[in-house]
Amino acid sequence: MNYLLSTSPDAAVKLGTIHDPDTKLKVTVIDLLKSKFKPRKGEVRFFVTSGKETLAFETQGYRKHRELLILEMVAWYCVYLGLLEAQIHSSLPLLKLA
Repeated sequence: MNYLLSTSPDAAVKLGTIHDPDTKLKVTVIDLLKSKFKPRKGEVRFFVTSGKETLAFETQGYRKHRELLILEMVAWYCVYLGLLEAQIHSSLPLLKLA
């Protein structure tokens, strides 16, 4: 898995974008605790929870890529961040209020 990561100048809104150079698929990473997330029609999304982290991952320009590829990109990013106990969800999990 050789993915590229581009970071956003506005890290409060978007943490970055994961790029797959082979398929040209892009997946945006959003910190749900720091910004609002409005899903875009036609895109695939997954959510990750790990400790106090809650992240959304959404494709950009989804064109029937395999969901397994998207999940591999999400898992790669979690390892990159050191979120080794991350849980990947297909829908937004209920958040526990402290």
